[in-house]
Amino acid sequence: MTIWHLHLLNARNALTGVMPQIRATARAAVALAAGHVDLPRFDLIVRAAEQPLPDSGMVGRVTGPGVIEVTLTPGRFQPDALRRLLLREMVHLLRGDRPGGIPSLGEAVVSEGLAAQFAQVVLGGEADPRDAMRPAQGSLRQAANLWARRDYDHDEWFSGRGRRRRGTGQGIGHRLIAEHLAHAPGEDVLTLLLATADSFRPALRRLLATEGIEAPEEDGADESAAGDEPADTVPGAEVSGEDTLPQGRTGEEPSVRDGVGEDRPVASGEAGGPAPSPADPRTSGGPAGDPRDI
Repeated sequence: MTIWHLHLLNARNALTGVMPQIRATARAAVALAAGHVDLPRFDLIVRAAEQPLPDSGMVGRVTGPGVIEVTLTPGRFQPDALRRLLLREMVHLLRGDRPGGIPSLGEAVVSEGLAAQFAQVVLGGEADPRDAMRPAQGSLRQAANLWARRDYDHDEWFSGRGRRRRGTGQGIGHRLIAEHLAHAPGEDVLTLLLATADSFRPALRRLLATEGIEAPEEDGADESAAGDEPADTVPGAEVSGEDTLPQGRTGEEPSVRDGVGEDRPVASGEAGGPAPSPADPRTSGGPAGDPRDI
C-alpha cells in the first residue's frame, strides 16, 4: 500500500477550477505506478504557475527525499500530461532514495532515460517527442567526457538553457536505455530502475562507436570538454516542460485550504511552522487512490 499526501497550494484560488481533475489524475498515476513498483512514502505538492508555461503547460521535479513538486498552468491543464509527468517523477523519487549525494551527469542522463521508458511501459504508445529526439552531433561525446562530473549544468543539458538544444539529456538517456535493453534480453526497465550509471557504460561505448567516436577514459572527466563542441542551440531557448520549476517565487509562505475549509500555513523550515502531524486525519496520507488533501 502506497502512503502519500497531496498538497494543493490554492490560497488564492488559482487551482480551484482544476482541483477535481488534479486529484483524480494523481490517484490514477499512483495506482498505475504501484501496479509495477513499490513506491516509497511521498508528498505531492501542486501549485499554479505565475506565468504561462510552454509545451505541456507544466513542470515537475523531485525537490528532496519523498517530495515531488509540480507547477502547472491551470488554463492549459491536461490530465494525460500530468499522468505521464507523475509517472516520470516517481522514477526520480525511487532513484533519489539511493545513497550517493549529488548525482553526476551520467546519473541524471540514466534517470531521465529510465523515467521515459517507465512511463512508456506503463502507458503504452509512442515515446515522448523530446525523448525520441536525436541529440545534436557532438553532444554524445561531450556527455561521455563529463559522465562522472557532479558540477554539470543541469538546466543546460535538460532544459535548453544555454548552449544546448532543449531535451539533449532526455534524448541521450532514452537512446542509452534502449541500447542497453537491446543487448540484455534478461532485463527490462523495471529491473533497471535502481541501477547505477556505470552499469550503462558498455551501452554508452556502443553508441559512441556507431558515431565513430572513441570512448573516453572512465576514471576522469575532461574539465575543458565543455567548451570543445559547438553549441546545440541558439541562446534564449525555452525551458523544458518537465524538469525545471519557474523562477520568481517569493519568500511569503502560502497557506493551504483543507477539506473542511480551514486555512492553515504550510509547514516550512524557513517559516518555522510546525510540520503536519501524522495523527491529524486531515494530514495523513491514505492508500493509493485515496490521498488526503491538506
